[in-house]
Amino acid sequence: MNPAPTFSAPLQYDAIIVGAGAAGLFCAAQAGQRGLKVVLIDHAEKVAEKIRISGGGRCNFTNRDLDVRAPHKHYVGQNPQFCRSALSRYTPADFIALLEQHRIPYEEKHKGQLFASRSAEDIIRMLLAECATGKVEHWQPCSVKKVSFLASNADTASAGRYEVHTDRGMVTAPNLVIATGGLSIPKIGATDFGYRVAQQFGLPLVERRPGLVPLTFDGQHWQAYAQLAGLALPVEISTGSKKERMSFHEDLLFTHRGLSGPAVLQISSYWKEGTPLQINLLPGTDMADVLQQAKAHSRKLVTNELATHMPTRLADAWTAQQPDLQRPINETSDKALTRLAEQLSRWEITPSGSEGYKKAEVTLGGVDTKALSQQTMECKSQPGLYCIGEVVDITGWLGGYNFQWAWASAFACAQAMAQAAAATKA
Repeated sequence: MNPAPTFSAPLQYDAIIVGAGAAGLFCAAQAGQRGLKVVLIDHAEKVAEKIRISGGGRCNFTNRDLDVRAPHKHYVGQNPQFCRSALSRYTPADFIALLEQHRIPYEEKHKGQLFASRSAEDIIRMLLAECATGKVEHWQPCSVKKVSFLASNADTASAGRYEVHTDRGMVTAPNLVIATGGLSIPKIGATDFGYRVAQQFGLPLVERRPGLVPLTFDGQHWQAYAQLAGLALPVEISTGSKKERMSFHEDLLFTHRGLSGPAVLQISSYWKEGTPLQINLLPGTDMADVLQQAKAHSRKLVTNELATHMPTRLADAWTAQQPDLQRPINETSDKALTRLAEQLSRWEITPSGSEGYKKAEVTLGGVDTKALSQQTMECKSQPGLYCIGEVVDITGWLGGYNFQWAWASAFACAQAMAQAAAATKA
């Protein structure tokens, strides 16, 4: 990418978009194609690193199962219903149509998850091509040093302009879009820039924490399971009180420090520090009945019987902790087998923490949706300032939902800016 020249006099645009990730690129393309003069600024060397590394390098770009009428099913935040307007106006089918227009092959995995068949680079090239069609100016790498707002007069903030001071000079526009994402995966350039701008303009923030993240356990507590690192199996995992209980049926992965895999990444967005997880290691199996049947007909060790229903390493680790299970099943007491069945169907364990932002796929919390218009993504108290994508307190489930929020919030923002510009010229 050719570096942008440095300018002494401020350049004027219709919109300045900070952040060249999924939301920023798509918003820039949509705004540019609607006739706005757009500059897209990002401090990183490469565009869309999160797209590049997502989905094992193939980008899980959306999910067919998204129910736009009930976004709370797949999104987390203080008000998940906030995203309904944007998601209903730019749907998974709309983004799929764009891929097909660019002849990008894709495929569906389980639970509606859609991936690029070849590489995430196809998605990035498509977004850059869409930006080129919209004649978007792209400054990268380019650091933002300062953001300021000049009101049109001393009494009101309406019809003012934003000045963005960068290491390539100053740019000015009536619209400023914050698309800088959250704090997750700092090694690819994540910063708190978006939150700092929000605070500068008095926008409330919801507490941030890592989401879609592996959970960890203290060393002593985890010692019996550390040897299982790399082992995976399908489970049902739950957390929360009866009223707020969330459950997922997904694969669980043991690690040296704790638990990961889709099951744990999903539940981590709902898990609260100090509360336990409940894990059914054999969902769909009545282990009490299975064990009693085995006791009546088998002389195998308990661990060998368990190994017919779960990975051998897990069966061995489980029975090794309980002396009364280290014998043939026909010699094991009914009480011990009943207890074993209960433990396997409701393993209760309390994480000590998580792997943090370095391993988190998303950031929970962010700009409070109460401060934004759900139709336009514009800040209610600061005209011309928009927040889109992950910087907002809307977080999707694992499986393409966060990218769909990026596309939809970006589309709503671009549409609103174009309509406002047209109304001004009318």
